[in-house]
Amino acid sequence: MGDAARAHMTVQDALSNVRDLRGKITPSAELAPLTWFRVGGPAEALFVPEDADDLANLLQQLPDEIPITVLGVGSNILVRDGGIRGVVVRLGSGFHNISKEDDSLVHVGAGVLDAVTARRAQKWGIGGLEFLSGVPGTIGGALRMNAGAYGSEIKDVFVSAQALDRRGKRYSLSAEDMGFAYRYSKAPPDFIFLSATLRGNPQSVEQIQTKMDEIKHSRETSQPIRTRTGGSTFKNPSDQTGRKAWQLIDEAGCRGLREGDAQVSEKHCNFLINHGHAKASDLENLGERVRQRVERQSRIKLEWEIRRVGEHVRMQRGSA
Repeated sequence: MGDAARAHMTVQDALSNVRDLRGKITPSAELAPLTWFRVGGPAEALFVPEDADDLANLLQQLPDEIPITVLGVGSNILVRDGGIRGVVVRLGSGFHNISKEDDSLVHVGAGVLDAVTARRAQKWGIGGLEFLSGVPGTIGGALRMNAGAYGSEIKDVFVSAQALDRRGKRYSLSAEDMGFAYRYSKAPPDFIFLSATLRGNPQSVEQIQTKMDEIKHSRETSQPIRTRTGGSTFKNPSDQTGRKAWQLIDEAGCRGLREGDAQVSEKHCNFLINHGHAKASDLENLGERVRQRVERQSRIKLEWEIRRVGEHVRMQRGSA
């Protein structure tokens, strides 16, 4: 196929040329119900692969010109109102495997919820992974952003990970390959994580449960977890100040600030809330207002922790 033809190829054209896919493809798939904020436009196409081989098959055949976006459980993402171009990949049941390798190692699929990983490790008497019970999202997302909570991060328990690149080639990644830093990994942005091996330590089930109960209590009393939210909105600027993001936001007078039906949480002001009818633009604009106020007050530029993806303006049907 020539360059001119590729330039005008639609997603549906590209997918029609992909052979032997076993997973489900949904054209013009609504994404808002799949995100915690419950906002955002559609994907041009949503693909739920059966397993890693099915996903590799798609990647090997899909033209490079067609963008791919990975969506976990939608906990730390803001899909813009115009939707997402290309193919959105959501890891299904084929990526939900979890197994115990010995008395300290857990092998877990990228689609497994962080909290499920912590609970399963507890059942096996493997401690050190309790912090995952307080991290919203999946293991794949946790690997991408070195997720953490309550004094621990993925880098503290990481052994190895498996991933596919944009061409469907498999890689095994070490801690050095991942290059973890605060809410960051240097893994190539086009890598799609398949699974990870995490290291805990033998502990009694009762000890682990006590720690998880403490985390649960802390979350329920300090965070608006039963609302339409997306988790922590901004990274803590630890390299600029000893104060956390929520403290800077509070000092800038942003607690309770609103934009339409979007609001800075009264309970924890590093959380944004959709009260039911907010648009993605309301939430993003509110976040930018918070950043501006904090910069004026503290001369610190907060960085978004929530991943913002997609188009501001709704895509034309059939666009590439």
